[in-house]
Amino acid sequence: MTDNLHSPQRRLIELRIEHADLDNLIDHSIADPSTDELALRRLKKRRLALRDEIARLEAEVQVGGSPLPDEPA
Repeated sequence: MTDNLHSPQRRLIELRIEHADLDNLIDHSIADPSTDELALRRLKKRRLALRDEIARLEAEVQVGGSPLPDEPA
């Protein structure tokens, strides 16, 4: 059970949810003329970092759990 809570697949789901939430927040912030530009840039930077981490984890999951391919037997 504990393994399932810390699996790469679960982490991917959490990151995708956070990324979607940031997308929504950024969209609303852009529409609001009183938005702090520095705060908006920080949100965008966090969203980009999430996208990078999602891509890294997706590659890791596709390879079978390790970031590098296994050596042939």
